[in-house]
Amino acid sequence: MTLKILVTGGAGYIGSHCCKLLAKQGYAPIVYDNLSTGHRGFVQWGKLVEGDIRDKARLEAVLAAEQPVAVMHFAALALVGESVCHPERYWSVNGAGTYALLEAMRKTDCNNLIFSSTCAIYGKPDKLPIDEGAPKVPINPYGASKLTAEMMMESFDRAHGLRSVRLRYFNAAGADPDCDVGEDHESETHLIPLILDVALGRRPEISVFGNDYPTPDGTAIRDYVHVLDIAEAHIAALDHLIAGGETIALNLGTGRGASVSEVVAAVESVTGCLINKVHVPRRPGDPHELWADPMLAEEKLKWRAQKPLEIAVEDAWRWHQMRFGKEVCKEGGGRRM
Repeated sequence: MTLKILVTGGAGYIGSHCCKLLAKQGYAPIVYDNLSTGHRGFVQWGKLVEGDIRDKARLEAVLAAEQPVAVMHFAALALVGESVCHPERYWSVNGAGTYALLEAMRKTDCNNLIFSSTCAIYGKPDKLPIDEGAPKVPINPYGASKLTAEMMMESFDRAHGLRSVRLRYFNAAGADPDCDVGEDHESETHLIPLILDVALGRRPEISVFGNDYPTPDGTAIRDYVHVLDIAEAHIAALDHLIAGGETIALNLGTGRGASVSEVVAAVESVTGCLINKVHVPRRPGDPHELWADPMLAEEKLKWRAQKPLEIAVEDAWRWHQMRFGKEVCKEGGGRRM
């Protein structure tokens, strides 16, 4: 019998990639999404059940009817700046929504959960690389809401045996090489698609926030993980729980960082376009460097990120060109090299 997996937020960027891999691995994903930021067209591998993550009765009914062996929980709001201006939205969706899901799972005896968490729970780290034992002092409501969700999961495990694997992503990047799905955010904040917009002439320039950080080239450093590597980690986490594995929290990163200037250079190399950059002041609260120690994920799940930054850029570029269908480097800040 094909095992069902309920995927909350499965019509979004990372959730849809996971659904494709679940189907490829022989599982039956069922997407639960209100389509507020997800896309109906991204639901290609299993059926869509429309619903809000805060609707406990709806969740309970779906879980009782479908009887999935596990839930992958992606449904969340994820814009740091918005969370500062509108924290109530983040406590409602990420906090109360996760509580509603946990309660629905408890009442229907669904006891396996893989959670889409974030490195934002660590705040500004006091040492690098960041391991799972680092202090958790989030500096914005987004990170705080995700940390609170993790704490709820710990307590539900202790009280009710609801086991979870909490996967703390660093910077998801790239796209499905087949161009079935990719990044498609109404309000784009991720660096790579913003730079690709310049290459396509969709924007005149890329703003580089700070060029005076204590890093080799003065720009901020982040850890970019291909979205397909993240999807592979979810399958490994699912296998871990189905086999009776313990509740655990794991970093998903490559173990090295890339600076903003290095990402721009990678895009220039892949696209053949010179990217117009404008240096602007640092954003308040931005750490100069964030990258993961991913060794615990390798130990517990036998998972390691496989795809380098250049592959993430190549796949994202293919998706970007297919999505917008524009002639490259003709307008804006992208000029032929």
